[in-house]
Parts: sequence; C-alpha cells; structure tokens
Amino acid sequence: MSKRILVFSSIILVLGIGGFFLNSFLLSNAGVTLSFSVLQVYCFNVIATILIYSLIEWVLGYLPNETGYLYLGMLMVKFGIFILLFQKSIFSEAGLTNPEKATLLIPIMVFLAIETVALSKILNTK
Repeated sequence: MSKRILVFSSIILVLGIGGFFLNSFLLSNAGVTLSFSVLQVYCFNVIATILIYSLIEWVLGYLPNETGYLYLGMLMVKFGIFILLFQKSIFSEAGLTNPEKATLLIPIMVFLAIETVALSKILNTK
C-alpha cells in the first residue's frame, strides 16, 4: 500500500511540475497575464490528488465496498475547496478570459483523469 502511494505521488509530482512549466511557458510566449497564480492552481491539484489517493488507499483496507462513494464525496470537497480558494478569480465582475479558463480547467481535468484511472486500477485489483 505505501509503495503504491509513493509511486503515485511521484508520478503526480512529476506531472504537476511538468504541467506547470509547460503552462507557464505557453502563457509567457503568448504574453498573457492572469489574475491568479498558476503555481497555486497546480500546487492545489497536486496536493489534493495525493491526499485523495492516500485516503482511498487507507479506507480500501477497511471498507472496500464504500470506496467509490468516498471518492465521489472527496471530489465534491475538492471542488468546494478549489472554488473557495479561487473565488475572487472565478466570480470576478470582469469574468475569466479564455486563457484563464483553460489554465483553471486543464489541470483539474488532467488530475481528475489520473485519479479516476488510479482508482479504477485499485478497485479492479481488489
């Protein structure tokens, strides 16, 4: 269990760092400035993904049949915290520009897909 968490965390860290630098590079080449920090978006997603995966691994040993429900609940908590942290940018009167929308949504979707694939692999092995 702890080895899987360590491997998953390493993969998420590498993808998070790579995604951050790629996103920053593309934004700087386009000359786009954002109303929020790209680093904060990626840090939040990396930390939340690792915490969700670790919690699922831990609960799987005790309540394997309820793991899917835990994952759905954790997703709601993750999205709620994300909205609370970035509410000034998301709900600003000026609205979000297209690069800002992409910078917020692409990391969320990438990490969500990774979480889903990892969870399905865990559940299929049990």
